Amino acid sequence: MANILVVDDELGIRDLLSEILNDEGHSVDLAENATQARVARAAGAYDLVLLDIWMPDTDGVSLLKEWATAGALTMPVIMMSGHATIDTAVEATRIGAFSFLEKPITLQKLLKAVEQGLARNAAQQLAPVAAQQPAVAPMEGGFVPAPIVTTAMLGESGPHAHQGFDLDRPLREARDGFEKAYFEFHLAREGGSMTRVAEKTGLERTHLYRKLRQLGVDLGRGKRN
Repeated sequence: MANILVVDDELGIRDLLSEILNDEGHSVDLAENATQARVARAAGAYDLVLLDIWMPDTDGVSLLKEWATAGALTMPVIMMSGHATIDTAVEATRIGAFSFLEKPITLQKLLKAVEQGLARNAAQQLAPVAAQQPAVAPMEGGFVPAPIVTTAMLGESGPHAHQGFDLDRPLREARDGFEKAYFEFHLAREGGSMTRVAEKTGLERTHLYRKLRQLGVDLGRGKRN
């Protein structure tokens, strides 16, 4: 789950993007202008920002430049507009925008841009960590196996600790695999109680049911176990 900020002066677009991104399992904050966006950015870090270009107080490109100058452009920013020119898009990219979406935004283009932006953000977050890791001596034949992330590495133990995840996959598929294992683990541990699972995972029951169906989680598995 990623923390995403949506900045747009149109209520309908904010609500639509929020609903779509929430359904994808992300945590979404909304801002209707640059003033609210500044407050939200100052209050916490985001994994991604969707930023409208044309807004009544300060336009999106000016806000993007402001963040870049202040060193606050630490996350991918996807610009959005239905009236922007090519020059505007080029300028935003030069300042530091990750990509540009033209309104009306299709679901497929939105999800693809968000997925790519989060993938780049994850890579940037891992880069400093990787640089601090000690060198690993190659095995016989010069082959070094790719790392496998397990629930044991995430601090869990017990019968689910053997679960591994293939990281050599598109981000969306890898994330879905992890989320499915995550919810199956909590369902088993809570004896299939959706109320307790909702409390543990921080999701509302309605959204939790929708998410489990989307991932293909067997809701009776926890009770059988």
